[in-house]
Amino acid sequence: MGRQFSIFLTRWLLNTFGLWLAIKLFGTGISEAQITAGLWGFLLAGLIFSIINSVLRPIVIILSLPAILLTLGLFTFIVNGLMVYVSLKLSPGLSMTFLHSIITGIVLSLINYIVSSLFDIRFETLKKET
Repeated sequence: MGRQFSIFLTRWLLNTFGLWLAIKLFGTGISEAQITAGLWGFLLAGLIFSIINSVLRPIVIILSLPAILLTLGLFTFIVNGLMVYVSLKLSPGLSMTFLHSIITGIVLSLINYIVSSLFDIRFETLKKET
């Protein structure tokens, strides 16, 4: 349980950083609420994205499985972009176009893949030591 929580916290913080970076690079419609929210607004957006990515993404992947198979997996880029787009729509003061959400989804999925790989390597190393 503790390991899963630490993985979730790490992903939350990295997703927050990834969203902040993407908003700075691709964001449109930057409002005063975003500027005054600052760190807390991005932490909330990262939390919303992490929860949506954990709960809603598997359901959308299963429902879009025919399109994913038809496009040989390329439709997952659209699914990742959709998760980013929905997360930013639910976050107050943050916005991004759908095309930029797709690019951000690619970046965030790479970050999550790297984090998952690092945790698996670290866990395997700890397992061998004990």
